[in-house]
Amino acid sequence: FQTEDPSKCNPRFWEELFLMKVNLEYLEGKLEALDGEELMKIKDNINCLFQHCIQALGEEHPIRVVNALQTLCALIRGVHQKNKSTSGFDIINMLVGFDKAELCMKNLMESLDSLLCAEGSESLKSLCLKLLLCLVTVTDNISQNTILEYVMINSIFEAILQILSSPLSRREHGYDAVVLLALLVNYRKYESVNPYIVKLSIVDDEATLNGMGLVIAQALSEYNRQYKDKEEEHQTGFFSALTNMVGSMFIADADEKISVQTNEAILLALYEAVHLNRNFITVLAQSHPEMGLMTTPTSPVPTTPVTPLGTTPPSSDVISSAELPLDADVQTSNLLITFLKYSSIVMQDTKDEHRLHSGKLCLIILTCIAEDQYANAFLHDDNMNFRVNLHRMPMRHRKKAADKNLPCRPLVCAVLDLMVEFIVTHMMKEFPMDLYVRCIQIVHKLLCYQKKCRVRLHYTWRELWSALINLLKFLMSNETVLLAKHNIFTLALMVVNLFNMFITYGDTFLPTPSSYDELYYEIIRMHQNFDNLYSMVLRLSTNAGQWKEPASKVTHALVNIRAIINHFNPKIESYAAVNHISQLSEDQVLEVVRSNYDTLTLKLQDGLDQYERYSEQHKEAAFFKELVRSISINVRKNLAFNTLSQELLLKEFSTIS
Repeated sequence: FQTEDPSKCNPRFWEELFLMKVNLEYLEGKLEALDGEELMKIKDNINCLFQHCIQALGEEHPIRVVNALQTLCALIRGVHQKNKSTSGFDIINMLVGFDKAELCMKNLMESLDSLLCAEGSESLKSLCLKLLLCLVTVTDNISQNTILEYVMINSIFEAILQILSSPLSRREHGYDAVVLLALLVNYRKYESVNPYIVKLSIVDDEATLNGMGLVIAQALSEYNRQYKDKEEEHQTGFFSALTNMVGSMFIADADEKISVQTNEAILLALYEAVHLNRNFITVLAQSHPEMGLMTTPTSPVPTTPVTPLGTTPPSSDVISSAELPLDADVQTSNLLITFLKYSSIVMQDTKDEHRLHSGKLCLIILTCIAEDQYANAFLHDDNMNFRVNLHRMPMRHRKKAADKNLPCRPLVCAVLDLMVEFIVTHMMKEFPMDLYVRCIQIVHKLLCYQKKCRVRLHYTWRELWSALINLLKFLMSNETVLLAKHNIFTLALMVVNLFNMFITYGDTFLPTPSSYDELYYEIIRMHQNFDNLYSMVLRLSTNAGQWKEPASKVTHALVNIRAIINHFNPKIESYAAVNHISQLSEDQVLEVVRSNYDTLTLKLQDGLDQYERYSEQHKEAAFFKELVRSISINVRKNLAFNTLSQELLLKEFSTIS
């Protein structure tokens, strides 16, 4: 921090400097405390220190490498804190000097790359990843971080893949590696060609993709487990538990809890993998034993694993289905199931902004899955049956479902259950319109696949029908409140068209003829709701207000539902009159329905099985920009000094041979 060159009087200054332990907090604080002019005066020394740090990364003695890595962290953070307002170029100039920047950064990236790929110390690798995370997250908006241009040119993508493909390094560094990759993929995503996007989209190595899947599954199942434990503790005051437990995702210190937001980073990684890489879809269905939810007490990993299952996740890493013990009580799981359980927890409470973001991201991921041909094939595969225990919100008007007697069903049933559960539990004044639209779209995409491939799914369709009718009822009874904020007719139209899809094509994908009869029974039984909807949209489409057009679309869409109601109701009434019955039973109504199909005329409606495919750049860019920003701030906050100045490191390298 003096203006003259420190090595002037001491030629061995730089050799000795990196043998001394870094006082990170002091160094960073001191840099922050300087004003612009003072900083400019010592710019040459900062440049010199930065370059010598990079040189030191090539030293044999790990102690020098450790100190150099930590010094780089402090320099990058300190200079950035000071210059929040200045442009990225000035910061690069301040740290390395323009003239040397390209070469210096190339050397830095190459050194980090070789440290990450070497057979060496795990602690060193951990520090390299921390330095990279520090580099990526120094600015809130990742795309304004000009230093990242050098991380684009000198890619460390292969090093990240190598970490993910080896079980040992994945266990130690998988989480950091996956978060780092998710952030790098989001750098200037829409403005330029990002090499990390290009490379991630073509990875086809099974071990690497599975490794990535396992890291994500591990983080999500850890969250699910903590939630389950908290839920059991707070069985009495459930709602207080909901707010309290959110914080305990990853523990930084014993007492400091990291907010649930951290987990959005893992969700983002899952999204990027599913969205960019077609091969990753296979990983979703890769079987592994249920992680961390075994009946054994969650004690530290036993040194001699009795079975691959009596352990916490790391040791149950990649277990092929062939190795799975055939134990009826042990549930095999996969990334998709873990993700569905996670979604069922996060989507319960959308009032909190972070959980709203997480819930939205979960639905976006499910949208990508529901559009994928291969994903649909295994979702609907009759030979892949699972029991999926989704979390259900405690509600006054329904009994708590018993978990024990869950049937084994194809995975698509769990996706539909999750959608039905969301529809039923979020009809509130603060109506999450966007999430509802996504929910209905997911159901629609799954039905389109079933219709196209003639998949007859044995599912309790009645629950879906009744949830959809109740949603329409809710939209009508809160018309005034909701119309002030939302166009409820887009949602109503989507719901009505789901019914039209069942009416028009149900005979190709409903499991049995009698389930098609039940559809008619439900429509007739709840006809009052459809009548009310019709009068509402008719009223608004005949007025010349702003809702004229969207309401009239719903009017046209109701034509077949109204035809069914108007055709069967008189028949049912006359059957009751002839047989002197005041209240018909379900079987009697079904009898009338079956015997009067032939005289019913329906209109063929176009485009029911068409949908617009998901597109991130046009519709979701703003959401992802905001999400990545909050993840970046969060990662930076949790890259606490205690994770950097690891005493471990110094113990490990304290002897200098």
